[in-house]
Amino acid sequence: MARMRRKGDLPTKVCASCGRPFTWRRKWAADWDEVRYCSKACRRGRPDAGPPRVGSRTP
Repeated sequence: MARMRRKGDLPTKVCASCGRPFTWRRKWAADWDEVRYCSKACRRGRPDAGPPRVGSRTP
């Protein structure tokens, strides 16, 4: 059986959208090198998402 690791010992990255650090999760084990965002919300709100939606205004 594998030994447990402390959360502080897991690898971390910085989210490309919000800039917050996030740690490795088991569901990302297969593609950790490609993970760029900490959550689905950050993935949807990425800066290169394209033109703004209808109804949103920019100052």
